[in-house]
Amino acid sequence: MENENKRPKVGVGVWIVKDGKVLLGKRKNAHGNESWAAPGGHLEWFESPEECALREVAEEAGIEIVNLRSMTFTNDVFLDEDKHYITLAVVADYVSGEPQVLEPDKCERWEWFSWDELPEPRFLPLENLLKQGFRPR
Repeated sequence: MENENKRPKVGVGVWIVKDGKVLLGKRKNAHGNESWAAPGGHLEWFESPEECALREVAEEAGIEIVNLRSMTFTNDVFLDEDKHYITLAVVADYVSGEPQVLEPDKCERWEWFSWDELPEPRFLPLENLLKQGFRPR
């Protein structure tokens, strides 16, 4: 069996809520290139999803968040890229700071969007959340 030693990776997507909007970044130089996605990344060894969310948001956007809560997950199979992720959705409330592009090799820009007016193209985990009827709360 060709994929017998492969296992899905675990990602964390952080849905930051500010004034009824969520923060999305335009991805670049990674899978999902040119698509819009929440801040996030790989869950590290012995790290909780909430710890991962805090770390990734600080590393990627440099803003402060609070009230983190795990919500759901998506099963994300990127056939064209031969990648498989389980992505944990964490919702957080915005506290302070202006989103900055702190990883310019991975993100083009950050913008706030209403959940009912999300931009396209969308990163696969976001598409899969929408199929579930997910709304950050």
